Parts: sequence; structure tokens; C-alpha cells
Amino acid sequence: MPRERSNTLRKSSPNEIQVGDQVMVLCELQNREPMLAQIVEIKQVEINNKPSTSNVIKMEVDEQTTEIIDTKKEEKREESANSEENKREVSTSGGEESQSESKEREGSPETIFYVHYVGTDRRLDEWVPKSRILRQAAAEADILNGKQFLTRSQRRLNEDFRHVPKSYEDMDAYTRKLEMEHEQRTKVKNVEKVQFGDWEIDAWYFSPFPLSMVINKSKLYFCEFCLWYTSDQEIYTCHLLHRCKKRRPPGDKQIYEDRQASHLAVWEVKGSQYKEYCQSLCLLSKLFLDHKTLYYDVEGFLFYILCELDTNGEAHTVGHFSKELNSANNLACIMVLPPYQRNGYGKLLIQLSYCLSEREGIVGTPERPLSDLGKVSYRSYWWWVLIAVLDRELGSGRLEAGSISVNELSRLSGIHTLDIVDTFKALQLIKYWRGDHVVRISRKIISQIKQLNVFHAPKLLLQKSTVKWELENNYNLTTRKYSSDVEKFEKI
Repeated sequence: MPRERSNTLRKSSPNEIQVGDQVMVLCELQNREPMLAQIVEIKQVEINNKPSTSNVIKMEVDEQTTEIIDTKKEEKREESANSEENKREVSTSGGEESQSESKEREGSPETIFYVHYVGTDRRLDEWVPKSRILRQAAAEADILNGKQFLTRSQRRLNEDFRHVPKSYEDMDAYTRKLEMEHEQRTKVKNVEKVQFGDWEIDAWYFSPFPLSMVINKSKLYFCEFCLWYTSDQEIYTCHLLHRCKKRRPPGDKQIYEDRQASHLAVWEVKGSQYKEYCQSLCLLSKLFLDHKTLYYDVEGFLFYILCELDTNGEAHTVGHFSKELNSANNLACIMVLPPYQRNGYGKLLIQLSYCLSEREGIVGTPERPLSDLGKVSYRSYWWWVLIAVLDRELGSGRLEAGSISVNELSRLSGIHTLDIVDTFKALQLIKYWRGDHVVRISRKIISQIKQLNVFHAPKLLLQKSTVKWELENNYNLTTRKYSSDVEKFEKI
């Protein structure tokens, strides 16, 4: 008879925990449920300088409580002793503390731990105090964390249709080495929050801001119009009130506007002409993108800034995508700010990138590697376009049930052949026959794909007739051979 596992949780001593250890942590995002986490970094800080969101909230509650208690003192001075006792009770709302712990909070520094929750994206990494660490991980940690063991094919499907980080064991040796080096360099976030317009946004990842902006600072302030930034709130307020007169992205090349349905507009900004603006945009984007390498060398790129238009004619930046000059890639980087996500803006930018490729007369493809969220958005968009094309061709009788070559499907859809192969391979609907890749297709298969909910139609449809963009005479395109694309695809 198997032995019963003990689920008793015990407090871990901070002296026993080292970098690399796995522990059970009370996760705030999961209603303080225990989750398996790995210790990334350990340091000691004063309680007032502790970079923890929960402590900031607690300090604000303490200040409000103090004001209320002071008011009660003025009204009822004879009950000052009781008021002092209530104050101590409210200030320790997170739980009762011993006298030794109180002395520790007043004077000596406190040990805090930077943790990564196993099986989740690094955007959830955070600093936690020792009080949230329950114990070091044991054999039953996976059960407490609700972890499911999947086969390799199941993991790949999970990664294809959901933003789940790819595991190291599914990477080749070279990619694994690069990923581990990248993770080591950017393992700890250097910015906690960003003030962007009316939004205070939690940062997701490390971004290489100048050290003078991030040392002993936890928050940056961005002007949403000119993208000037600072770590000083007073200077930021002065900039908004007296210095910045801009109310839209720089330049006068507005290539798209839709005021009837969504009140959106897109500006094309040249990195060579507005270098500081584009550099600030890249640094801001890196806070929400794990794999982004372009920060300061922006001269060879075009940036397409998506903005929401208000009734005063002001353009509020919500996202962007960049595109390298003289490249067949129709998109290098895409980012939508977290407060504006799930509104269809990402797929609208993807539609615009393919519209520009169509006017250039090429079949475009995004630059690799794709981020986890970018991969999900692109995969859903490709499914939507490809299924719509196949459904249309089968309905018109121009295509018979059976199979269609990838090259023909690329011509009909405007999707690159490599992207078509990658998309249909996830459901094993692609095969290599007589020197070419072909897609198995029938009415039944299309119906089954629609029932799987592997894609969703875009919430916002691009009005191609309103896109005001033409190919410039000095805009040179480089052609790439299919064989070189295959080699690059296999390396990825």
C-alpha cells in the first residue's frame, strides 16, 4: 500500500535558502495560493526601500489609517490610549507580529527574494519577503502547484495556441545556450512601474535604460506624446505642463485613419529622422517584450505608431510595429501596451504589415524569433486568413477536395510558405509529396478546425482603401531565396 504524502507546510529559514533553490511561495496573483518558484536573487534592503508592490500598498494603508486615528484623537483626546492601541492593530493588518519582528522592521535590513514561478512567463517574476515563503520544495510540490505532465507533442500544441514559454528541452543546443545567456543577463527587472499618460503600468521584463534612471529608482515617467522619460515626478509634471507641446507622433506622414468605427490612426516615423523618439520607444517596448535586441541602432528601421484619437484631436499611443529597411521581413517587432491589449490592436497592426507588403509586391513574413504573445497572435491570424481562403476556394469550385500546394496557397493568401508549413504542421495537415509541401484539405477538415477554436476573427478589420502609403523610389528590397529561408527556419 503506497505511503500517504504529508502536505504539512513548514516555514523555511532564510539562512537555508540559496540562489537556485526551489521553494513554495504564496502568489498574490493566485489569491495567495502556494506556487512552486525558483530563487533568482537574494538581497537585504531597508523596509522602506523594499521593491514590493504589497509593501507599497501596505504603507499607503498605514498612512490613511494614521490620518483617521489622528482625527479621532482630536475629537476624543480622553481616549488617546485606546486610539494608539487601534493604530498598532491596523498597521499590522497583514498579521500579528512579535516584538522581535517589530524591532527588525524599525532598524535592521530585511532579506527579500527575487523569485521566478516555475512553468510561467518571466513577466510574473517579483520580489517577495520571507513571510511569503512557506517551505523548500518537496516531492509533492508539483501536486500543490497543479502541474500537469504533458508529452512533447502536447507541449508543442500548448505553446502554439497559448502564450506558454518554450522549455529548454525542446530547443536545440545553440538556441538553448543563447536563451540561457539572455536569461542570465536580464534575470532581474530594473524597473517596477511605468507612468504612461493616465496609466500606471507594471513592467514585465528588464530594459537597458541608462543607469542614472534606474539605480535606486523603481518607477519611470513617460510622456505619451514625445516619449521623453525621467525618474523624477516633479520634473515630469513640469514637462507636461510647460515644455511638451506635441499631441501626436513626430512627422507628418499619417498613413491610416479610421474615425468611424474605432477612432484610430497610424503614423510612419523614420528612425533616421527621429532617432531619440524611436530609441525611447524601443526602451519602453523592451519592458513588455522578453526577446528584443534593438534599442539604440534605429536608423535602419521604420516605425508605425498606432494611436487612439480623442475628441480634442490628441493622439494617444497604444502600440507600434517596426520594420527593417531593405528587408523582406514585413515586421521586426510588435508591441501593444498592456492597458490596451485584448482590444484587437495587435492583429490590426499585423493586417497593416501585410497590406504594406502587398503594395510592395512581396510576400512578407515577421522576423524571428517571435515572442510568446506575438506567436499566439500571428498563429491565430494565419489560421484565420488561410481557412478563409480555403473555404472560399472550395465554395467557388476552383479548388477540389484533396490537397493544395503550399506555393499556390501562399499566392492566394499572401502568407509566406514557411509560415503556412509551420501553421499546418501543428495539426499534422502538411506532407511532403513530389518535391513540394502540400496541405490536406476538405470540407470536413475545415469544419473540424473551426470547432477546435484555434483562431479568432480580428476584432478590428483594416480598411485597406484608407491606407495612404506608396512605395518610395529609393526604397530597395532584397530578395531572398527559398532555400536560405528553409535553412533559417530549421535553425529557429
